[in-house]
Amino acid sequence: METGRADASQMHPEMKGHGSKFARKMETAIAALLTERNHAEAARAVGINLSTLKRWMREPEFIREYRRARWEVVEQGYARIQQNTPAAASILLKLMVDPSTPASGRIRAALGTFTLAREALDLDIETRVAALDRDAELAKQGR
Repeated sequence: METGRADASQMHPEMKGHGSKFARKMETAIAALLTERNHAEAARAVGINLSTLKRWMREPEFIREYRRARWEVVEQGYARIQQNTPAAASILLKLMVDPSTPASGRIRAALGTFTLAREALDLDIETRVAALDRDAELAKQGR
């Protein structure tokens, strides 16, 4: 199945091989961008200059891969929220029937939990639409 993912050797044809040092550095840079506090720390963690990282971040293929990686992180977070929705609902129901819980707190917690659950469903729809868009684009290119 095609994931739409390009490695750095595809971004830079002059760099041959999937496992090239350049490709690994770019993949490591994306991971560092997701885990480090800022761009400077990400560059340091990868062992490259900040200017190199900033240059890579302007390249369309790097941007696409970085966005894809960020999307995956967000999807994982929403999946965890969805998995814990039943537990949150149980707690909320207990709080809602507890007369000592202020009404404003009960309402805020309930709305927040279900808003996150709904956003996760929206994310799933957006993912499906993006896949359909990608498939349509590939079909156009295949003509």
